[in-house]
Amino acid sequence: MNISSETLETETADLPWTVKRLAPALGAEVTGIDLATLAGDDIPRLTQLLHKHMVLFFPGQFMSAEDQIGFGRHFGHLEGHPNLKERTPEEHPELFRLAASSGGIADEWHTDLTFLDRPSLMSILNMKTCPAVGGDTMWSNLFAAYEGLSPPLRDLCDGLSALHDAHPHGREDRMTIHPVVRIDPDSGRKALYVSEHFTRRIVEMSAQESDHLLSYLTNWVKQPVFTVRYNWSAGTIGMWDNRFTQHYVLNDFTGERVIERVTVMGDQVNPPPAKYPPFPESAKRSAMSRHDRQLVRHLRVAEEDGGAA
Repeated sequence: MNISSETLETETADLPWTVKRLAPALGAEVTGIDLATLAGDDIPRLTQLLHKHMVLFFPGQFMSAEDQIGFGRHFGHLEGHPNLKERTPEEHPELFRLAASSGGIADEWHTDLTFLDRPSLMSILNMKTCPAVGGDTMWSNLFAAYEGLSPPLRDLCDGLSALHDAHPHGREDRMTIHPVVRIDPDSGRKALYVSEHFTRRIVEMSAQESDHLLSYLTNWVKQPVFTVRYNWSAGTIGMWDNRFTQHYVLNDFTGERVIERVTVMGDQVNPPPAKYPPFPESAKRSAMSRHDRQLVRHLRVAEEDGGAA
């Protein structure tokens, strides 16, 4: 498993802030910074820092909704949640609010919005209210997860794609196909791109083969060596690279937990050339699983539209 063996350290060189690494796999806490007034050269510096650590935490910010939205706009176009409109405040359509008391606990490992053709690039979370104990969030490094696989399994995954849908939001009709392994256009590194929350079926495999491989991969990314766990305090801002991480909220607390999130959209997954054709489902339609029928329907619609799936 190719996790950096560097000791945890505090970075100060060439930066006006203090940066403390939180785990070998990913994650850093940044202090001595005011996100509400950030501008100029500080934006590319922060972007570079995010690319290095994949998830950053900024305690003691206590940002207003307006400041959080303004900060998010430095990094690209913002959109509210495409499915959960009832959790988007009318006065701030770019904002998404989740309260534990109304079911807002994302306690399955996932990368945000992968049921879209162009998912989110980045998420920026504002912890408004948190319990005294519990309610931590974990993130996983998907580069490290891919690199930790054996070479034969990496080779297999390189040639596969998978169907993603918005079933957790009651929108099974919103779906798309992404590669099982995606490539960072800047570094060329490869990362796993499947999750237990949104990924339904490997396109090129039979349903039984798909179930086994997806179960293995979605459990593999949870290995502790790939992760960081963060204990929140109210007023902390967290931001993460949504392309190459997954995250999970521990539903182990009592009391209220309220977050407000802005989402930077515009990711382009750029799948590699197809290595295998979609698996032809030979079972009678009545014997097909929901995910089989879903895949066949999606492929048919894509073919009718004359575009890529």
